[in-house]
Amino acid sequence: MTEGTDGTDFDRAADALRGLPPSCGPVRLIAVDGHAGSGKSTLAGHLAARLAAPVLHLDDLASHEELFAWTGRMRDQVITPLSRGEVAHYHPYDWNLRTFGAPRTLPPAPVVLVEGVGAGRRALRPHLAALLWMERGPEESWARGRHRDGPAQSEFWDGWTVAETRHFSADPSRPFADTLVRECPAGYEWLPGPSVTARPNQIITESEAAPPRK
Repeated sequence: MTEGTDGTDFDRAADALRGLPPSCGPVRLIAVDGHAGSGKSTLAGHLAARLAAPVLHLDDLASHEELFAWTGRMRDQVITPLSRGEVAHYHPYDWNLRTFGAPRTLPPAPVVLVEGVGAGRRALRPHLAALLWMERGPEESWARGRHRDGPAQSEFWDGWTVAETRHFSADPSRPFADTLVRECPAGYEWLPGPSVTARPNQIITESEAAPPRK
């Protein structure tokens, strides 16, 4: 199905997420994954507004030295307390000062969104109620990200693209996605993910999907 962020179909997608069984204690943990620059943050923001859900940005858990080696922090600071129905406290990373800052709270809300590259990684999937994948290719996504961040971040992006490629080669997320989300001029297109026949809880079904795009 295709819809703008203010349409009833977007409401239906949000309602479906809200109606999923809890996956991490009392929390429905929803991952929004995809390549850097693919539009994950924007989608997560729209969903957060519709669901009144807090968003954890994985950029807050990663660092220059550990672009993808943040699983331990995610487990200890976020997963463990949420699974007990407790408020999580994590230390967001300051990418300018290159240090982790004062703790920030993340409540055990009915729905919590986790947004970032690797949000659907192997270690997190057992705790997820749903995995959404932004359906935009790496080269296009990276070009959008480079344009967004400007030439001052060119060197960082050179290293990032190599690291991201290695991560998804070793620990891919897309094959396990429940839903593929494609950004369109008028909103979003929601398509069944590769795992649609493997897991019982989907946001949409095959019959609700839009016809293939030419």
